[in-house]
Amino acid sequence: MTTNDLRKGSRFNLDGVPHMVIEAQHVKPGKGPAFVRSKVKNLTNGSIYDKTFRAGEKVQSLFSESIEMEYLYESDGLFYFMDVSTYEQLPLSSEVVEDSSDFLTPNMRVKVHILEGSPLGVDLPNFVELQVAETEPGVKGDTVTGGTKPATLETGLVLQVPLFINQGEKIRVDTREGKYVERA
Repeated sequence: MTTNDLRKGSRFNLDGVPHMVIEAQHVKPGKGPAFVRSKVKNLTNGSIYDKTFRAGEKVQSLFSESIEMEYLYESDGLFYFMDVSTYEQLPLSSEVVEDSSDFLTPNMRVKVHILEGSPLGVDLPNFVELQVAETEPGVKGDTVTGGTKPATLETGLVLQVPLFINQGEKIRVDTREGKYVERA
């Protein structure tokens, strides 16, 4: 794997320590070689820092076990998942689940990454359908090309939606960017 392959959520070894990419930006300056500016998280101690890589530099892929699990519920800061093959339940802390909690709904299938017996993180599907719990009502004449308004979804996530979206509607959300895509 090279630094050109780094994307949000990519996991790799850096100096023998597991890391995950939070943000990655590929930069091609007008003068000089290309590089990758990234924000990475150390998966052993949780520290987050900026790291710049030369474009094309090799990094060691992190080979973690990926288990398909179903999200059940959240209680006292723990998120409970069930292995779909063994029906074994696994509680994960909010530090492991991180921003994924904004998109989790009961019975949702996700992949949980595990390295040497300890969970590293949760991979969500690229798109999820969520119900709008609260937003201002749409007004006749609002169009697709109009502005946006804030909407609170069933999970508590607040994002911008077009003016024609009403409370109770299901919308499709891109989990990678946390943005509205379309009506469901």
